[in-house]
Amino acid sequence: MRYPISTAGAIRKWAYWPGWKSTVWSSLAGLLLLADGAGAQEPTRAGQIEKQRAEKAAKLKPDEVSPAERRLRDFRDQHYMERFAAGIHGFRPKIGNMVTSGGFAIGPEYYRNGLANGLMNVRASAQISTRKYYRMDAAMNMPELAKGKLAFDAVAVHRYYPSIQYYGTGPDTPKEFRTNFLLEDTSVDGTLALRPWKNLVLGETSGYLWTNVGRGRDSRFASADSVFTPAQSPGIDVQTNYLRNGAFAQWDYRDNPAGPKQGGNYVMQYTWYHDNRIGTYSFRRLDVDLQQYIGFFNKTRVIALRAKARLSDTDRNEQIPFYMQPFLGGSDDLRGYRPFRFNDRNSMVLNAEYRWEIFSGLDGAIFADAGKVFPRRGMLNFRDLESSVGFGLRFNARNRTAVRVDVGFSHEGFQVWFKFNDVFATRRFGTNAGQPLY
Repeated sequence: MRYPISTAGAIRKWAYWPGWKSTVWSSLAGLLLLADGAGAQEPTRAGQIEKQRAEKAAKLKPDEVSPAERRLRDFRDQHYMERFAAGIHGFRPKIGNMVTSGGFAIGPEYYRNGLANGLMNVRASAQISTRKYYRMDAAMNMPELAKGKLAFDAVAVHRYYPSIQYYGTGPDTPKEFRTNFLLEDTSVDGTLALRPWKNLVLGETSGYLWTNVGRGRDSRFASADSVFTPAQSPGIDVQTNYLRNGAFAQWDYRDNPAGPKQGGNYVMQYTWYHDNRIGTYSFRRLDVDLQQYIGFFNKTRVIALRAKARLSDTDRNEQIPFYMQPFLGGSDDLRGYRPFRFNDRNSMVLNAEYRWEIFSGLDGAIFADAGKVFPRRGMLNFRDLESSVGFGLRFNARNRTAVRVDVGFSHEGFQVWFKFNDVFATRRFGTNAGQPLY
């Protein structure tokens, strides 16, 4: 009969067993083989994963894009806007820049930069629109005098607008009272600007304006002079000419004035209009234009804000011709209303846009507008504002808006705008910045 061996006895027996060394080495070799097998399986699993990924990639298909998006991408990739703007030997086509509702305008433009040892730039253009509006202008500017501290501009403009819409003066005119009138004017202006600091510009401007108002040429609507009396619309029966001069100041810290995504631009100008023909239509005007841009997400998103006001003043027994009063309604202020829908001695407008980059060269936008016209400066407040909302697209070239499409909605309906400028375009300096219907 055999009895169990104690643990100590078993260890002594194992130690004196002659085959124990071979058994240990055999066990170690087995463990090494197991480990090697486990390591060999790991690459196999990695290979399987990689194979599965390759099979999935082979089955993937590119995202389908719409025909419209494909055309927009081709338009961007071929740099058509950049080629168009560059021109050939100083000549290039000029598109747009006609008054709102003037129709599609095109014409030749000649420009030369860097003349007089790089100090002078010149430009001249002539345009005609599909509605037979025309405009001719010429300009000379010297932006880098006195090592960039001084700038001088001279501008001459002739415009012929045969059918400007007019609903009467005041904030409550019904839209059914639409009439039209002819506006023809010529102006010559010069501006001298001083830049004492990087972001600050101070200047003086002087010029002369010849005006002519006549019967509207659009037979679909009554001519304004057959509906409104001189008491209702001053200057509708007789026109005058103006000697005008003014002063302005600008504080501009935008990151890129041509297509800002960050910073602000604040402009204020005071202008005296001297009626030197009839003597009863002299007035003074304060123009304020405040713009702010807030960029985020690496400036692919931008909130653009603007507040603009035109405030007029006259001496006793003086009047402001209706065509020299500010208008609201159209592609640049209240975009849900017809062009020139509201007209009075004073105006204010507020605009807000949220812009986002759809892809390089194309931005989307949603916007809200509010504003009003009013007869007295004391009515400058946020009561009784007209409003509109909408959305749009911005096609960009050379970091600026080349084409803009906006759709605006208001309680009077909706409007679609196709323009060749930014809605918050940099305000022009000089007395011609206050010219009617700019």
